[in-house]
Amino acid sequence: MEELDIAAVTKRSIHGVFALVSRTFFIQIISFVVNFLLTIFLSPQIFGTYFIVTAMIAFLSYFSDIGLAAALIQKKEALTKEDLSTTFTLQQCLVITAVAVAFLLTPVIKNFYHLDSDGIFLYEALIISFFLSSLKTIPSILLERNLRFDKLVIPQIFETIIFNGVALILAIKGFGVATFAVAVLARGIGGLIIMYIVAPWRISLGISKQVAKKLLSFGIPFQANSMLALIKDDLLIAYIGKVLPLAQVGYIGFAQKWAFTPLRLIMDNVIRITFPSFARLQHNKDALIKGVEKSLFALTLLIFPALTGLVLLAPSFIHVIPRYHKWEPAVLSLGLFAVNAALSSISTPLINAINAVGKIKMTLYFMIGWTIATWIITPFALVVFGYNGFALASAVISTSIVIVVIAVKREINFSLKPVLSPVLATIVLGVFLWFLTHLFVLNLLSIFVTILFGMVLYFLVVFIMARNDLTADLAIIKKQFIK
Repeated sequence: MEELDIAAVTKRSIHGVFALVSRTFFIQIISFVVNFLLTIFLSPQIFGTYFIVTAMIAFLSYFSDIGLAAALIQKKEALTKEDLSTTFTLQQCLVITAVAVAFLLTPVIKNFYHLDSDGIFLYEALIISFFLSSLKTIPSILLERNLRFDKLVIPQIFETIIFNGVALILAIKGFGVATFAVAVLARGIGGLIIMYIVAPWRISLGISKQVAKKLLSFGIPFQANSMLALIKDDLLIAYIGKVLPLAQVGYIGFAQKWAFTPLRLIMDNVIRITFPSFARLQHNKDALIKGVEKSLFALTLLIFPALTGLVLLAPSFIHVIPRYHKWEPAVLSLGLFAVNAALSSISTPLINAINAVGKIKMTLYFMIGWTIATWIITPFALVVFGYNGFALASAVISTSIVIVVIAVKREINFSLKPVLSPVLATIVLGVFLWFLTHLFVLNLLSIFVTILFGMVLYFLVVFIMARNDLTADLAIIKKQFIK
């Protein structure tokens, strides 16, 4: 296993950010356009079914890894053949068990959610896709630990093209829920083939008790966090699928998907790079602190204005796009989920940094608190505020970021000063968009012109406030690419 010094970590991290963001920007553009078209051709009920079944399958992932992948990435020492074979063997034992249980529970799932044959087809397709995805774990770990995100993103590009291409064609042809089932299977098969072409790895079976014990010492607490996330998020979706009509579940899914799009496009890419990068820097506190602050600035710089524009311009989009009026009931939830997304863009990289330096128990305590709060506040909010209560509870719970900042700061003495300029520039942008949308009735052309002027205004304000920081960051990036 190749070990990296600080200079190599810096260079590969910067290249990794550009590789992931540039390529996944292409991916997200495809997903954005196709998702937009799917919301035209498919009904809220179909989206509600997809939302629920996808959450059900997410249960499987929490029982299939027990944190072994994260343990390999976080490990300070070089990886050995025993590390890889032990991880793969344990994971496949768990995956096969989970898949078998999932298939045995098919009649129960069918009766509980009153799924038709297409809904069951989707459920079974996602189970098979889950198994195929597990076979990609070791090649992904090897690329991620070496910060070779330029290669790691290649299978993702092919998977996105396959899934969205198949889904769009079938949706236009009126396949309904089966649209997602066929697309999921095609993505799973295609992605597996491409991954082993990009990062070939000879499958090796075997379990070393000593290796397993060491990996599990980090992996089990890490997976406990994921298990609590399962209870907090996916189990909650399964719950609302039972207590709310499918159309209302569709509104929640629509609002959450769009509000979290900036996170998926920007934050997920940065987090995927910073976790292995911070793990390689855990012995150098100064470099780690600098990395945390840079990630906070980069995330808030891009995510805050994206969320502001999305929320304030959503009503205009809904009114000018044909067949989009059906999503108007989701506008309030969109705004509330955006609050959660904005605060998550700060709390998530902090949690990521703590995990990378091995303080996994701190994250566990946070997750316990969030899970308890979610299951207390959300059912109450649903009773009082209806389906919008789901998003309201999400926004309220996200304000616990104050506790996260205080606790993480004790371990990593970072500063929130880099976030100040994006926050103030976002306020300026918000005021500009609010007045514009209330003074004028926007058509599609004027919406895009408004977005363009808004971007110019936002980055102008940021440049005025943080000129020195931006110049220094650009100089570092230029230096690394020249090297």
